[in-house]
Amino acid sequence: MNHLKPLRPMLALVLVSALLLSACAQDDQVTRMQAALASPERSAENKARDEARKPIESVQFFGIETGDNVIDLIAAGGWFTEVLSAAVGPSGTVYAHNPPFLVQQEAETALHARLGNVEAVHVALAEAGLVGTADAAVTALNLHDIYNGYNGTPGGEAAAVGFLTAVHAALKPGGVLGVIDHIGIEGQDNTALHRMLTQQARDALIKAGFTIEAESEILANPADDHTKMVFDPTIRGTTDQFVIRARKPQ
Repeated sequence: MNHLKPLRPMLALVLVSALLLSACAQDDQVTRMQAALASPERSAENKARDEARKPIESVQFFGIETGDNVIDLIAAGGWFTEVLSAAVGPSGTVYAHNPPFLVQQEAETALHARLGNVEAVHVALAEAGLVGTADAAVTALNLHDIYNGYNGTPGGEAAAVGFLTAVHAALKPGGVLGVIDHIGIEGQDNTALHRMLTQQARDALIKAGFTIEAESEILANPADDHTKMVFDPTIRGTTDQFVIRARKPQ
């Protein structure tokens, strides 16, 4: 006698129910993000960046969920901070991380107060007391600066690995790191162009202990020939960008 037969319909029902709950949660997140991104309190400048940067698609690709604790690495003006704030909702927390030399400004303080679920972190990540606390982290258009050197800080692979190792430590086991950056190509002065090779990012992630889980072309732009500086007015805001989802092993 097969004792499993009576259980099969029940298991199928449990599976369907779980899938429906997941879909509903994702729908709720999208609705919340759409409302937050369209808010009249949000700047027109930030809204104008949404079409090219695809905030909802990026959050979904990284697998960031309602209630997560997420680090916005080198948050700067806070475009991604606001995106992540809407993504995790009031039950989650966004740690808006900036290096110590980026002094907290009134606009940043006002943004965080308006969003309500954001905490400013203005120290080196390794000193932030976030070890093993974050479900996810995102670094958008910043890793090339670490790799190439910035603000008098030496660059190179070792610098990038050091930065990513601190992120690795801040994540919970199984936590995800989303990396977005401007694509550079061999033979170009990528330091001057503010770009980096995708393979440089992959290598640094692996050496920092991450597993590369997936890559996406949602921010690809074939019209970018990778020879222009990213601030060139003909390409600014629409560069060809790699998108990597990396994971800290369980």
